Amino acid sequence: MEQIIRIGMDTSKHVFQLHGVNAAEQPVLRKKLRRSEMITFFEKLPATIIAIEACGSSHHWARLLAKFGHEVKLIAPQLSKPYVKRGKNDAADAEALCEAMSRPTMRFVPVKSAEQQASLMLIGMRERLVRSKTKLANAIRGYAAEFGLTAAKGICKIQPLLDRIAIDPAVPTLARELFASHAEEYRQLNEQLAAIDEKLMKWHRADECSRRLAQIPGVGPIGACLLMMKTPAPELFTSGRQFAAWMGLTPKDHSTAGKSRLGIITRAGDEMLRTTLVVGATALLQHVRTGRGKNATPWLLELLKRKPPKLVAVALANKIARIAWKMMMSGEAYQRNVALPAQACAA
Repeated sequence: MEQIIRIGMDTSKHVFQLHGVNAAEQPVLRKKLRRSEMITFFEKLPATIIAIEACGSSHHWARLLAKFGHEVKLIAPQLSKPYVKRGKNDAADAEALCEAMSRPTMRFVPVKSAEQQASLMLIGMRERLVRSKTKLANAIRGYAAEFGLTAAKGICKIQPLLDRIAIDPAVPTLARELFASHAEEYRQLNEQLAAIDEKLMKWHRADECSRRLAQIPGVGPIGACLLMMKTPAPELFTSGRQFAAWMGLTPKDHSTAGKSRLGIITRAGDEMLRTTLVVGATALLQHVRTGRGKNATPWLLELLKRKPPKLVAVALANKIARIAWKMMMSGEAYQRNVALPAQACAA
């Protein structure tokens, strides 16, 4: 076989499509392999560069192929798609990956270790449990309302509502039995969530950078863990603005002919990370607007006078992301701004 300088590999559950080129950029490898044939093929293949789309199990294959001496580069799907010439099939996708990898300005996704994937699994499991708990709480509220029983806002009001239902003689026996099943499921979810939170806090306390990031107002331990687990190497970003743009906290750019036109917030990047920062910024704004905040800077107060609170929350999340990037790059601790007088915060 002629010397292969790089290979594009399109992955799937069972079938893998390969497209390789030589030094003259001529295709010399077009091959379809079953999963069981992959290891044998790449063990015998001389060391080369392999491009894989960053998707499910791609980090596993990257680690495995790296053990055979190959250099693996992961490419985000949206960056390889423009190189698909025509149609959509495995061969075209593999060729597009091979072509995209050759571009000098192409950006690649860092390969995650097995430990990093385990920490991301922890975060994903917590997110799933929170969604399940919220869904169950809403169902309990809806069923209870059918019997004229309501509760105040807040997840903490669900257990008292269940306790009231359990002793209310106006609720039919069948309904009380079903509510008891809901109560047991709610209790189990709380226990599982508490166990996950304990593991997450243990990870947070063991990571020095995560502890520093938690000092940023509006971040906290959960936000700090997310920043550490979901962010690739901070050295990949040239500035804090690029880091915020990767997170989807910057406006779309529609500039042309020297005229700058900025659109809506892109919402690109990781949804959970972006949402957590925006929620943290919103909580911080609540304290500032009620006069209880100690982090009201002149920039924030002036922005609140001119813009709606939700827009200010996104702008504040953008600023928090830039601060976090700077702290990850420099290793510095957060330097809190000097607090403004209480009357200024109340204003």
